[in-house]
Amino acid sequence: MASWHSLPLEISYQVLGWIAFFSWSLSFYPQVILNYTRKSVVGLNFDFLVLNMTKHSSYLIYNVALFFSPVIQRQYREKYGYDEMIPVAANDVAFSIHAVLLTAITLYQVLIYERGNQKVSKTCLVISSAVWAVAVVCLIIAWPSQSWLWLISVFNSIQVFMTAIKYIPQACMNFGRKSTEGWSIGNILLDLLGGVTNFAQMGVQSLDQGTFVNFYGNIGKTLLSLEVVFFDLLFIFQHYVLYRPLREKPSSTVDEEITAPLVKSSGSSQAADV
Repeated sequence: MASWHSLPLEISYQVLGWIAFFSWSLSFYPQVILNYTRKSVVGLNFDFLVLNMTKHSSYLIYNVALFFSPVIQRQYREKYGYDEMIPVAANDVAFSIHAVLLTAITLYQVLIYERGNQKVSKTCLVISSAVWAVAVVCLIIAWPSQSWLWLISVFNSIQVFMTAIKYIPQACMNFGRKSTEGWSIGNILLDLLGGVTNFAQMGVQSLDQGTFVNFYGNIGKTLLSLEVVFFDLLFIFQHYVLYRPLREKPSSTVDEEITAPLVKSSGSSQAADV
């Protein structure tokens, strides 16, 4: 494994990595807390949640495989050079595990809190099903030749693709409702901090190693940071410029679309479709 040439840069790399980890990890909690205090998920787009779960599950597979598998690490170095560091750190693995867990908790809130007439779109279901079908096909192709590096790169590409599209339903929903109520801005601010520090971490590693291989060798992580920054800035613009909180309607008229929770407290045996 390649060693660091500069101790200050190595320390900076570790600090930035953990800042990104804590920022991205904490970014899940404002939405969960907001849902809990409102006892409602109206304003939170369900397509975003489903696409987000697919994204984080794929990223978890990529990070765990590359971080723990000696075979995949060997294939990586054969492709990019034996002196190169593996572009996945312990904080990447920890973040992915935490992200899948917190996204699952948020999906559970959809089942128990008021949600109005919101539901997962057919388009989202088709996209998610197609993505996992492609992953299974790639697994079948990779198995005979043991092309595991190629296989996990597919999962890395999946998470980049899902990151590129997962924010679109929420952004469109905000535009349509002319409001960001129900969508936590705390989530976005922490997410933005995580994206910026993650990108800076990769830059520090490049400066020390004198190569940009960790950018193009882990293009998914590079594109992830750029995509996160773009969409977070869009949501910040929506929240603070287009639909400022001061313009919100009185609580008695907000969320007219709210009807009933998915799981009724009366113990009704029927539940609305997700």
